Amino acid sequence: MVKATIPTHIKVRGAHVNNLKNLDIDIPLNAFVAITGRSGSGKSSLAMGVLYAEGARRYLNALSTFTRRRINQVGKANVDSVQYLPSALALRQRPQVPGVRSTVGTMSESLNILRLVFSRLGTPVCPYGHRQQPTLAVAENMGHLVCPTCGVHFTAYGAEDFAFNSAGACPTCGGLGEVRQIDPDLIIADENQTIQAGAVASWHLPGRNFMPIVAREIGIPIDVPYKDLSAADKQRVLHGPKQTIAINIPSSKGKIFHMDNAVYENAFAAVEDSMATTKNERAITRLNKFYKFDTCPDCRGSRFNPKLLNQLLNGKNIAEVSAMTVADLHQFATTIVDWLPAKMARLGQSLVDELLLSLQPMEDLGLDYLTLSRPGATLSTGELQRIQLGRTLRSATTGVLYVLDEPSVGLHPANVNGLIKAFRGLVAQGNSVVVVDHDTSIISAADYVIEIGPGAGKHGGTVVDQGTVAAIKTQPTSLIAPFLTGHATLRERPVLTDHQLWAKGALDLEVAHRFNIQDVHVQFPKNRLTTVTGMSGAGKTTLVLDSLIPALNATAKHQALPKHVKAFDNNHVRHVVEVDSVPVGKNVRSTVATYTNILDNLRRLFAATPDAQARGYGASQFSYNVKAGACPVCGGTGQISLDVQYLPDITEVCPQCHGRRYNQATLAVTWNGYTIADVLALSVDEALPLFKDEAAIENTLQILHAMGLGYLLLGESTPELSGGEAQRLKLTSRIGKRQTGTLFVFDEPSVGLHPLDIQQLVKVFDQLIQQGATVIAIEHDLDVIANADYVIDMGPAGGINGGHVVATGTPQAVSANPASVTGQYLKQHFELFSANQH
Repeated sequence: MVKATIPTHIKVRGAHVNNLKNLDIDIPLNAFVAITGRSGSGKSSLAMGVLYAEGARRYLNALSTFTRRRINQVGKANVDSVQYLPSALALRQRPQVPGVRSTVGTMSESLNILRLVFSRLGTPVCPYGHRQQPTLAVAENMGHLVCPTCGVHFTAYGAEDFAFNSAGACPTCGGLGEVRQIDPDLIIADENQTIQAGAVASWHLPGRNFMPIVAREIGIPIDVPYKDLSAADKQRVLHGPKQTIAINIPSSKGKIFHMDNAVYENAFAAVEDSMATTKNERAITRLNKFYKFDTCPDCRGSRFNPKLLNQLLNGKNIAEVSAMTVADLHQFATTIVDWLPAKMARLGQSLVDELLLSLQPMEDLGLDYLTLSRPGATLSTGELQRIQLGRTLRSATTGVLYVLDEPSVGLHPANVNGLIKAFRGLVAQGNSVVVVDHDTSIISAADYVIEIGPGAGKHGGTVVDQGTVAAIKTQPTSLIAPFLTGHATLRERPVLTDHQLWAKGALDLEVAHRFNIQDVHVQFPKNRLTTVTGMSGAGKTTLVLDSLIPALNATAKHQALPKHVKAFDNNHVRHVVEVDSVPVGKNVRSTVATYTNILDNLRRLFAATPDAQARGYGASQFSYNVKAGACPVCGGTGQISLDVQYLPDITEVCPQCHGRRYNQATLAVTWNGYTIADVLALSVDEALPLFKDEAAIENTLQILHAMGLGYLLLGESTPELSGGEAQRLKLTSRIGKRQTGTLFVFDEPSVGLHPLDIQQLVKVFDQLIQQGATVIAIEHDLDVIANADYVIDMGPAGGINGGHVVATGTPQAVSANPASVTGQYLKQHFELFSANQH
């Protein structure tokens, strides 16, 4: 009898996904494995493109074809073979933004259990106001009860009745917790303008641009300032009745268009009718700008039907319990069994244990400050990822491969320990965990490290090093080792004196009350790099994105400050540029060349060649987005999608153009021996010497190179770029120009960046500052914080325990402040690097 051997490693052979160069690698099973490497090196290609794609595909292949047709499927990975691969689950870097009906309770599924607890253990009230005490009879006979006091028969609430997304929704707000009303102040853009000049903002909506002409025909003056109209005319503009009238509309070319039955639609109706007829998310977002949102007066924001609030659990209704923090809810849950009659203790304990089990992962992952009623859309990326991870931990599976793409995104260093504990918990349950990350504390805690590189793009795709953390630290070829040991240079920027720091003055902001922020006064030094730090939920986003930016925009337009901003001094800063890590472009047609000015200049260059002129080709011939230039088979995408019925769609390279996007007639024209497709196949660094005499193209290429993006192909699809790459690409049009009076706000610019790439990012910040800009970064990464001129640390924790400025000053000053949690981790970071400098 042959003895069975249990596999210890996943064996990957011949991986070619994206830039992986025929990669062969053995990855330990039942271990916590970290994959690291520079941006674009091929880390995610190995983790998501090979391990997750193949693991998920094989698991789905075991299901029936009927089931598979209803699941979003993954195509076969470009790999020769993968052996001993478990079924795989993935947690992606950027979770989907939750809808308006999502809350922490619905996303964590804790509310589902809470609904069950209320329906089984709560105290229902009969139609005549007699409260029933919890009994097994109530729990068993859910649906039909008889009041022991008055004998009336009535139906008790079931678990579904407590769902605000279903039967339990407040009838006034439909379970949204807020009501919206059109704000007259937002309908009229500027009362000093005339209607003809655009005073009525809602008449700028699509299909309403002729409304001023209709208004004139029905007798409303459109050539006097809106504020000078009579009360009756203002009433007709805002609320006048619908009526039809014949009008003539002059076009810009002098033609006259006649309409027999033009409908007059007042300013309010223009918004209401548009909202009633659109399902487009972008259109709804645009229309929402005309509304003010107030807490629902009937449910007071709880989302629940007020009649449900009669049913109590140990003196609390479901809205009060949902509004507790996870920590407080845990405490409350432990009192429920003692409150119940002895006969119900067993049932009660079973339900309470289930509730506590759903809360435990959130407590372990540092989310105990959240309330179940907190809207999902208000959570940070890090909070969303941890709720997703917490739900996964609850399932307590075994034999699964978990692939996590940058789980440290949005996480304060203090929360990383909870994350590492979660990974160890998954491994202890008999699973395998593969994590793509740059956070040195996560890498240091791994059982095994794989380093992909050495560079990015064409210069990556190979295994540089692999082994235990101790082994990696001793490898001379390792790029991450100096950051694990503290031998790298942490800060290359000079530390400024107090006088130098404030030499150009400051932006001065006072926020009265917004979410968890109460009376906060901060100053951001002008023409310097400031990092705003603190735990998830500490108030960083509220301070910068919800207060500072709207205040600056309002000041620039001479409008009133947002209601929650008490005072603001912009110190002559009039423009703000928000740089987030949302992918650039929406589809495969968006490339590095189209996003920058490179393709426009290339088209002009090719159109100017004698060959193109002899053929009568203009610049549009060299665009793959128009019929003249595009390959007729793929329409200029370079690929075709094959529908294979119940199998996932297969994306293949176009058989006609072989991925080159253009038709043969266009590719017959060359410039310096290159077709336009040949140029798009070059990397930025390869293209630089080719365009040394073409200033417009060379300047953009130089900027991309200087930002550490030299490895990107000119024809590379931008939606595929990492968060950090997307941020730097967005800055290309800004570098090299005067930026005096401009504020750049970065939301977690370290997303997807290796410590070496962070050094590059800091140089980009320096360039902007040298051009006169003021730079603010919301950040958790200790390398970025250590390189700031000034730090504003929010806290001390998150949620109701946050909202205060805990510490301010240089990174060194904050690291010495015992009140700052960020400072404690910053101090350890400084000590590691200072102790190991040569």
